[in-house]
Order: sequence, then C-alpha cells, then structure tokens
Amino acid sequence: MPDAHVPEPVAIVGAGLIGRGWAIVFARAGHDVTIWDPGEGALDAAMAGIRTSLDDLAGFGLIDAVDPVLSRIRTVASLAEALDGAAYVQESGPELLDVKTRTFAEMDALAAPGTILASSSSAIRASLFAEDLAGRARVLVNHPVNPPYLVPLVELSPAPFTDPAIVDRVRELMLRVGQKPILVAREIQGFILNRLQGALVNEAFRLAEDGYASPQDIDAAVSHGLGLRWSFMGPFETGDLNAPAGIPDFIARYGPLFNEMAHSQCDPREWTAELTAFLDGARRAAVPAEEIGARREWRDRRLMAIIAHKREAARTIGE
Repeated sequence: MPDAHVPEPVAIVGAGLIGRGWAIVFARAGHDVTIWDPGEGALDAAMAGIRTSLDDLAGFGLIDAVDPVLSRIRTVASLAEALDGAAYVQESGPELLDVKTRTFAEMDALAAPGTILASSSSAIRASLFAEDLAGRARVLVNHPVNPPYLVPLVELSPAPFTDPAIVDRVRELMLRVGQKPILVAREIQGFILNRLQGALVNEAFRLAEDGYASPQDIDAAVSHGLGLRWSFMGPFETGDLNAPAGIPDFIARYGPLFNEMAHSQCDPREWTAELTAFLDGARRAAVPAEEIGARREWRDRRLMAIIAHKREAARTIGE
C-alpha cells in the first residue's frame, strides 16, 4: 500500500456475517472489494445481506447513498481471482485451525509478495497457522467485532515473526477506513476483547445455571446497567470516576470485595447439554428460532441509532 491516499484493492476470503461486514467497511471507505467463498450460494446470500445493511445505513444517515458503495463490491469464482491485484486480504473463514492453516498456505502461494494477509480469527493465534509459511512476516490477526461496519474496534495481534512495519501499515489502514485499532502486544488465546467478554459470559452462565437470576434478568443487568457506561468508557475509566479520589480510592474501597468474589469465580465449568437446553429454552421463549434473523437486523438498526447518537453527541457535548 505505497500511497496512503489512494484506496487500494481489498480481497475478502469468506462471505459469512464477518466477511460481509468487512466488505462494507472497505467499500464504504472507497476501496474496490472482491469477495470469494467456496460455499454453495454463499456469495449470493452475501450480496443480498450487504444490500440490506447498506439500505439500513442510508436510512440512518450513516452513508450518503447505497449504490456507490455497492458498486465497489464484486464476487469472484476463485481464490486466485480474489487475490489478483489485492493489496490487503481479510480472511474470514471458519474458526478451525486446520482450515486456516490450509487457507493461508494457499493465499501465501497465490498472493503477490507485497500483499498483506490478515485473519479475522476470534481466538486462534497467527503463529499457529502461519509459522511454516514462506511469507509469514506479512501475516497477522486483525480481529473485528460483529458487525465490523457498526462496531469499530479491531484487535491487531501479530505473531512474533510478523514484520512490525506490516502491523503499522494495517493500523494506518484501519484508521483510514474508520475502525479503532488496538494492539495485542503479546500473543494470547482469545486476544483482548474475547478474554474480557469471556469473563462476563462465563459468570453469566454460572449465575443462570445456579439459579441466582433468570437469563432475562442477567441480560437486563448488562443492557440496562453495565452496558450503558461501557458504551462510551472502559473499566479503568469507570473505576476512576466511581470513587471520589480516583483509581487508588476505587481500589481501596472495592478491591477486597472484587478479590473475594474472584475466588468463587475461579473454577471453570463446561457448558453442559443441560445448561445449553435451559438457555436455549429461555432465548427461544423470547425470540423463536425463525425470528433470529429479523432480531439480528433489529440489533444492527439499534447499533446504527447508537452510532448516529454518538456522532451527534460528539458535536454537541464533546467526546
């Protein structure tokens, strides 16, 4: 990507929900995007989903028009065609080590030497699937949040062998396309976001399984409680503002309580078939299986409304 001011071609490998979201991110920022997926019917479904999402974005005033963005996205029939001419590749295939190892070996053989190869992996470290590649120095994880065109955080997780200049280039690219990159300074399973999310999800499952509260009420504790603050500040700033004298005061006041609770949260539990059935029953009572897709679209529209509000708030009260 020699000229930072000219959007260069991008390839998306994998046309599921994450791949579709990435296509919107790049096309919205002016990049020509090719999408390839080996699954039957996957590309047609992806384009239909992208069109729906773009229509919603336009409805919330988050893009000026649908057709200019859509015109930059095209599907192709092979991996080689997708990678031809691409300056950057975002792999968004299944979260399976053997699949990623095979896919990156194929991409490393097909892509031009200067092409950056990134994975959307949620937990698999780049060193596990790229160590034996001739071009491993250009490989890293660039993990998004679903859907990436609405939730801007991305986690850049290089392997020990990734060229630091590649990390810098991807960070600059992410900033140009409107994402918010953070650096995972040392490889760790699950990176940062999913380790934080996992701590809360595991505790939520434990509380539901042990009957302390219903799944619906636990969801409400997050959506109407923690989530309101967390939509614009993180745990350190939250703690800093929750005690009169800042972080030292917060730690003095609440450190013993949180430490005591942590001891009861340290025994990992399997998510059993019984727990799965219980939680699925609670969710299906709220949203029948046939309505999950519509509920997902509702989620995305709520996110769009929040984004529109945050933009307006930044103009009026500062951010």
